[in-house]
Amino acid sequence: MNFSLEDSQNAAPGLPTMAEQNKLNVATRKADTQSVTKRLQSELMALMMSPTPGISAFPDAAGNMLHWTATIVGPKDTPYADLNLKLSFEFPGNYPYSPPVVLFKTPIYHPNIDFSGRICLDILKDKWSAVYNVQTVLLSLQSLLGEPNKYGHFRSCRNEQMLIFNCSASPLNNEAAQLHQKDAEEYQRKVLARHQEIDD
Repeated sequence: MNFSLEDSQNAAPGLPTMAEQNKLNVATRKADTQSVTKRLQSELMALMMSPTPGISAFPDAAGNMLHWTATIVGPKDTPYADLNLKLSFEFPGNYPYSPPVVLFKTPIYHPNIDFSGRICLDILKDKWSAVYNVQTVLLSLQSLLGEPNKYGHFRSCRNEQMLIFNCSASPLNNEAAQLHQKDAEEYQRKVLARHQEIDD
């Protein structure tokens, strides 16, 4: 059976056939990838030309611009001071209109980061904006290390009369949240016990 003939016979007048639509989709994805790559090249150049102390990020060794490895040095006067923390960035095809998927690769003990490295940070979720970039994310994460999101705050749903917890009200690591508030010395001990340097 000739699918091209069938597609053209079943297509509505003025609309592309399925084969034509597939070609358009491939061309659009290619244009999107080129646009994302151009944006990421610009961000990489900015990071290299104006480095910010304590953060760095580069595409993976394979040269795929959609996969980056980043490093954050733990900020002074925090339990993470001078610890090197590795992260991975996976950029979607519609970046910067959708946030990257960011994971801690270095094991870390933190109220807003689970043991799989997933991060609860509003700018990586519903507060993402196309004006943010890799540097913005890394600086926000560095700040989060020193000041975890506060717990017990509520925000209201826009279209409902009920209250819901936001991600800071329900930490990913409950034990870390409780220790952070009640026992700084034990929290520090757990941070150092969990931290492990990993190779690039």
